[in-house]
Amino acid sequence: MYRLIEPQTERLLLRQWRDADREPFAALCADPQVMEYFPSTLDRAASDAAVDRQIAHIDANGWGFWAVERREDGAFIGFVGLKHAPAELPFAPCVEIGWRLAREYWGRGYAVEAARESVRVAFNELQLAEIVSFTVTQNAPSRKVMERLQMREMPQTFEHPLLPADSPLRRHCLYRLTAAQWRTNQ
Repeated sequence: MYRLIEPQTERLLLRQWRDADREPFAALCADPQVMEYFPSTLDRAASDAAVDRQIAHIDANGWGFWAVERREDGAFIGFVGLKHAPAELPFAPCVEIGWRLAREYWGRGYAVEAARESVRVAFNELQLAEIVSFTVTQNAPSRKVMERLQMREMPQTFEHPLLPADSPLRRHCLYRLTAAQWRTNQ
């Protein structure tokens, strides 16, 4: 049996998803700038299915890609957290750290703040040995978050197996952070 983990930071709550999150999440998934490094934007049905997957992961594990709420006003700003990476990836099994925020919340340090708390949960509460993060090689904003988390870029890129062979988004970079590296940097 697990306990439900809902981390908090000075400015943010990382929590289970609510039905009220579905509409703002659909809006951010329909934003071409937010989804620039994904194959396409998502319609409402695909967005709702993504929420359902996040809820199921948290229900099964006690943690996952949490809905992120700004404490000052209760605004839903996106998701940040940890989840089991797809088994098809060449470095699976593993736990990935990821994020997706609505554009109006970019540039305020929210992704890094919530991700740092997720790293703390990964290593202190879940006792994971390592976490990974990956993205399209040209996704400089996400790579910057990975670097601010002190994750280490792996020397080789990989072709994301769930994307079509001719996709310009297929080439991905991989970052890793071990518990030992994280503890050394504290």
